[in-house]
Amino acid sequence: MMARSGRKVVLFERDQFPRFHIGESLLASANDAFDALGLQEKIRAANFPEKWGATFGTGDGSVEMYAAFAAPGGVPQPQTWQVERAKFDKILLEHSVSCGVDVRQGHRVVEVAFDPDGVTVDVTEPSGDRRRVRAQAIIDCSGRWGLLARKFSLRIDEPRLANIGIFSHYAGVPRQADKRKGDIRIIARDDLGWFWLIPINADLMSVGVVLRRDVFDTWPRMSHEEALDRAIAETPAVARLLKDATREWPVRVEKDFSYGSKGYAGDRWLLAGDAGSFLDPVFSTGVAVALESGVEAGRELDAALAAHDLRAARFDRYNRRQRARYLAFRRFVIGFYSRHFRDLFFQPDPPAPLFNAVVRLLAGYWQPPTLTSRVCLEAFYSLVWLHERLHFVDAVPGVGTAPRQPAQANQP
Repeated sequence: MMARSGRKVVLFERDQFPRFHIGESLLASANDAFDALGLQEKIRAANFPEKWGATFGTGDGSVEMYAAFAAPGGVPQPQTWQVERAKFDKILLEHSVSCGVDVRQGHRVVEVAFDPDGVTVDVTEPSGDRRRVRAQAIIDCSGRWGLLARKFSLRIDEPRLANIGIFSHYAGVPRQADKRKGDIRIIARDDLGWFWLIPINADLMSVGVVLRRDVFDTWPRMSHEEALDRAIAETPAVARLLKDATREWPVRVEKDFSYGSKGYAGDRWLLAGDAGSFLDPVFSTGVAVALESGVEAGRELDAALAAHDLRAARFDRYNRRQRARYLAFRRFVIGFYSRHFRDLFFQPDPPAPLFNAVVRLLAGYWQPPTLTSRVCLEAFYSLVWLHERLHFVDAVPGVGTAPRQPAQANQP
């Protein structure tokens, strides 16, 4: 963003691209960032699977509902993508180079020091040598490692989202028909966990389960492969889809991946993407938020440099926006792990205005564009609150709401 406006930008990237990364499903709002960065044509030319929405289903397969990003209005470009992150991230990195960014792969930033005149960055090079670089300001995109978040003790844990994700890539998983063949499937489990199934190319499906840590900790010790196999066997709708599939990648595990931040900017620094905060992957907000916050950080810093004002106060608007976006998505994500929320969310015939307000949020547009859509979204949250107290909606089996039956699959 800044290099395109003529600024000198150096990007220190710890890894060598391409490399594996989780987070393969984009939201429609990512298109706004692609437009701002001049990336739209390159992304389209990569032939990633098209994503037009999301299918939500119950664990027993009795209920399936489709959220089309085009349905609610207020979504300018409803078609987005499922991506292989190794390929996708390499496109972004190479685009940075083409825009004039000095990209240095295999360089790890180990320390940052601030003074009234600038920023000193200590970097370890691929050779192991250490060098020092001076800059006017820094945008921290260090991801979960959180260079500045750790330095300034900004991280806020999310104990209500203390979850574990277990995942791999499979071949031979059947896909949905027509335009929906590239869409993500989200399938709920009885224990309030859930599965994702994301078609990342013509052959492979990313399949993963997210479980609450308090649930997973009751399981006997087992390998990652055994844990994923068990979760699949316990979830009939997923087991049916994977009955003829073969696992093509190692099974990987991520845990305790949700966190917020006390702040997103200060004197001569801004946090973007996962370096600031990250939420549970249930609604695929990670990449979209990283792209949007990166664009916003670049714009804010470019304007601050032009104004010769790099004080924290200059970045107040950026700080507030990152916090507001995080809280908007957090409210919905935390709700998804509660029984009363799922009772309403998985109703087979929801009121269209309320459902459309929810779908717009799921497309990445966290600020309702009209008073009506804002009222509808708040009405949904109000109904969840009322149902928690009055229990006026029938439980939906297979999503963690109906009384659980004794099951052989739950035995060690």
